[in-house]
Amino acid sequence: MRALARVQEWYGPHSSTSAEWPVDALMMAKGETTVSVVLPARDEESTVGDIITTIRRDLIERTALVDEILVVDSNSTDATAERAREAGARVVAQNDVLPHLPPLTGKGEALWKGLAASKGDIVVYIDSDLRSFGAHYVSGLVGPLLVDRGIHFVKATYERPYVGADGSVQRGGGGRVTELVARPLLNMFWPELAGFAQPLGGEYAARREVLERLPFVTEYGVEFGLLVDLLHLVGLDAMAQVDLGHRTHTHQPMAALGRMAGQIMQTAWSRLERQGRVLASEPPAHTLLQFGLEGEAGLVDVAVAERPPLASLVLEEDLA
Repeated sequence: MRALARVQEWYGPHSSTSAEWPVDALMMAKGETTVSVVLPARDEESTVGDIITTIRRDLIERTALVDEILVVDSNSTDATAERAREAGARVVAQNDVLPHLPPLTGKGEALWKGLAASKGDIVVYIDSDLRSFGAHYVSGLVGPLLVDRGIHFVKATYERPYVGADGSVQRGGGGRVTELVARPLLNMFWPELAGFAQPLGGEYAARREVLERLPFVTEYGVEFGLLVDLLHLVGLDAMAQVDLGHRTHTHQPMAALGRMAGQIMQTAWSRLERQGRVLASEPPAHTLLQFGLEGEAGLVDVAVAERPPLASLVLEEDLA
């Protein structure tokens, strides 16, 4: 009950809507602070260009809220990189960033490489498959960071509809892994974080100095791991969420969601071990046996690797 009371105490003062952060007011608060928008992208040629065009038009040309748009091309096989460049973003290939390190895979790797390649004091992460994107996604997320120096991390919340193959819309039907895996885990082990309505959402912003002190899980457990690690690093009162309205994007098939769920559970286990809250004689299995519609079975690996805090890497190189 104390955890619930803590969430209720936090929720009101730390939750807002994007309309509460108008761009004109943010420009007055921006000063010398620089803002980078980082988009991890893999085979998103149909959406990435429109997102970049909106950011450039509304937040760079009409007003100077954003200083940099960076796309991390995560080994795309389509024209993602070309569409991003045409729209005006700086594009880097994931494996070309810190090339002396052995390459890893997954979304978290792209986010970590994006942090290393970007320059802004505030880093905004935006998924590249959004079909509902507006400039308020960025301005809403940076608003609390520009206005309140005590806020270090801002997570997006939104209504996530599920759009079926026939075009039918089920309100609130999106975010299936959130509801079935992430939210139960948070409520069980980190109930202070239960107030985050979209813990796995790919839209969030933070101060560079904080992000560089965090490890990044390289697969789809990255958002879960960042939330848990941020709670330990900066505390709940330095975290906030902003309602951006609604979010539509490309839905993953059920088998892919199963792999995501496995990676999130692996991430949660690693945090519980690190915090000394579980003790096991052997590590959990990292394979997942999945079955197709015709009963065929396939074994997939849901293990997650982890990149160290970027600040520690820079320090090691400086000392070498």
